[in-house]
Amino acid sequence: QLQLVESGGGSVQPGGSLTLSCAASGDLYQWYCLGWFRQAPGKEREGVGSIYTNGERGTVIIADSVKGRFTISHANAKHVMDLQMNDLKPKDTGMYFCAYSMACSGGLPAGVRAWGQGTQVTVSS
Repeated sequence: QLQLVESGGGSVQPGGSLTLSCAASGDLYQWYCLGWFRQAPGKEREGVGSIYTNGERGTVIIADSVKGRFTISHANAKHVMDLQMNDLKPKDTGMYFCAYSMACSGGLPAGVRAWGQGTQVTVSS
């Protein structure tokens, strides 16, 4: 059974940094797409970026809206991916979700098979 477990998140002042982690487990594809989405209250879900990976290495695509501030990388454990967020702004506030699929399309997971439980990020002074 596929499972995505997120960790990290919290509250930070503008200009600060946070790292979210997503650990994938279960019956994983040899190569898969792991992506991050976020949703602010009253707004549509927005894709943040993705990594096409075998759990240890992969190709990262970051959405234009956060390019230069956010990045996705592998953590020190296999099948754990980090979303590093720098220079955070109030508009980055929202619930962040990781998602798993067999393939990426347009820089995001296509045909999501599993979602993380979500973690809240709040940026305010």
